[in-house]
Amino acid sequence: MSSNIELKKGLDIPVKGAADRKVLRKVEPGLVALKPTDFKGLVPRLLVREGDPVAAGSPVLADKDRPEILFTSPVSGTVKEIVRGEKRKLLAVVIESDGKGASVDFGACNPVALSRDEAAGLLCKSGLWGGIISRPYGVMASPDVKPKAIFISAFSTAPLAPDTDFTLGADAEAVQAGVRLLSRLTDGGVHLCLDAKTYSKSPFHKIEGAIVHTVSGPHPAGNVGVQISHISPIRKGETVWTVPILVVAAIGRLVLTGKLQLSRKIAVTGPAAEEPAYVEALPGTPVSEIVKPGEGIRIVGGDILSGEILAADGHIGFFTDQITLLREGTEKELLGWAKPFRPKLFSSSPCYFSWLTPSKKYDMDTNLHGGPRAFVETKCFSDVTPMDIFPIYLIKACLAGEIDKMEKFGIYEVLPEDLALCDYVDPSKNDIQAIIASGIDLMIKEMA
Repeated sequence: MSSNIELKKGLDIPVKGAADRKVLRKVEPGLVALKPTDFKGLVPRLLVREGDPVAAGSPVLADKDRPEILFTSPVSGTVKEIVRGEKRKLLAVVIESDGKGASVDFGACNPVALSRDEAAGLLCKSGLWGGIISRPYGVMASPDVKPKAIFISAFSTAPLAPDTDFTLGADAEAVQAGVRLLSRLTDGGVHLCLDAKTYSKSPFHKIEGAIVHTVSGPHPAGNVGVQISHISPIRKGETVWTVPILVVAAIGRLVLTGKLQLSRKIAVTGPAAEEPAYVEALPGTPVSEIVKPGEGIRIVGGDILSGEILAADGHIGFFTDQITLLREGTEKELLGWAKPFRPKLFSSSPCYFSWLTPSKKYDMDTNLHGGPRAFVETKCFSDVTPMDIFPIYLIKACLAGEIDKMEKFGIYEVLPEDLALCDYVDPSKNDIQAIIASGIDLMIKEMA
């Protein structure tokens, strides 16, 4: 263990519906979808046609700009449908599973014996390279770039986040193998961040070949961007890679068995979940095969702060390990904020009495409790952002499209998820994450 990071700023949102540590069932989907939109920076080139047979690990897509990066089928079966949107934008490749489990054999290997090019080549042809995210900007990494370091967060502090020790505890050997392979891709080492509260009990605290850190504090302490800012901040011209731990485990399984195995435990959570627990499924599984919500329920792929809204007839994404169910907040409240006492609502400020019941969990919905209004400058953003940046000035620079000021105030260090709490506490009801995303898109366009 190399360091302990104690964070004071942030906010834990006490929402009902945490998943019990049990697996309700394993979903064997009839259809799965590979969605190019899951990978920021990918310009997809289709490699299959409708009716083509595929095995698990067979190439389905490639990146037009870097053709060595392939995206492969998670199951064996037949290409059922190519889904396109406006201007023929490729949205998904839907594959019908045959249930046979045929898989491409990439060959088991010793990751320590691989060269950097061999390690990168294995990840590219297996379809797992897309799980490596490059910062700044949060785009898919390029095999030609050598990052100054690779970061992995082995826990999450987001609302109702999956318990990584439960979901991947049995895969500690695979995580170890994945870390060893990733260490071949950089000279700056692999940094593994663990929760300080559960460090001694974590199945990952004995991982070798990584620089292990412990982190304590409220959300967003589990965000890898916050961890990077306290360990090795990103400066202009530098590149850091991050890899979700579920992808690290998939890399390890590939190394140990030679086969692509993407199944993961997905936490079904939220106040509207009938039985919050875990479901084992593949990425691309239809949402309807995991949850069956009723009328007036919003399905969120991920946590309530930074997840994406999923359609009931849609498919989960490549990185999805949580589904949150929330009631749509359509009811109007008499007197609203003018009520002197609102015991059913939580507030980050002491103007409500929720601070008197710190252990209470709340039945939250999607109601904003107000509409957009003038952008008021307060210190609420800095109170929930444990990074050495100026969030209010960064947000305004993104709104104005001023690149010099965006660089000055920390655009290289953040992704929208790192400022998700600013959305929650903003009295002006601005979509802060969308503002940061637009700023990042401008940086990619102008600085590429």
